[in-house]
Amino acid sequence: MATIAASIVRTRTTRLINFNKFNHKQYSQQPNSKRLFLVDTLALVRRLEGEGVPSQQAEAITSAIIEVLNDSLENVGESFVSKGEMQMIEMTQDGNLGKFKSRVQSSQENHFSLLQREMEKLKSDIEKMRSELRYEIDKVTAGQRLDLNLERGRIRDELSNQNQETTNLTNTLDREIHTLRAELEAAKYDVIKYCIGTLASISAVGLAVLRILM
Repeated sequence: MATIAASIVRTRTTRLINFNKFNHKQYSQQPNSKRLFLVDTLALVRRLEGEGVPSQQAEAITSAIIEVLNDSLENVGESFVSKGEMQMIEMTQDGNLGKFKSRVQSSQENHFSLLQREMEKLKSDIEKMRSELRYEIDKVTAGQRLDLNLERGRIRDELSNQNQETTNLTNTLDREIHTLRAELEAAKYDVIKYCIGTLASISAVGLAVLRILM
């Protein structure tokens, strides 16, 4: 009996495959179930009975075969997606893709706006730093100019003082030179006077000696 049932299952499975390929097998429906059967249950029962299987066992075997086939079909059906479901999935994916694109675009716009604000802030900071640096340079330059002017004034004052001291020293030297010249002239006059007196004395002595000798 098991061999007959296995043979029948193989035969019905082959018919089921042929049905899936050519789609020409008729459906039958049990009275107490909403499932559709891809085999002729009455013919299967009659064939089992013809093979010597009692009527109740034939019906039980047929019911078991139908149950197995339906479970297999349900498993296969659950493994595949219908066209409507595929369209719904595609629509969902398209919607998700649109949302993703919108989010990416919004993120890019926000990032670009943030980048622009950062660039503007950076430019403002750079301009502020330039202004501060220019102010510090001008301040240092003004301080250096003031120090230079003060140094020039101090040097000018020192040169003026040195010139004044030089002038005073020159005047002092001139006065001393004039004094020395005057003293030299006076000494020269005294020397000449003494020389003349000496010569006169010598002449007088000589004349006196001559008179004595004569």
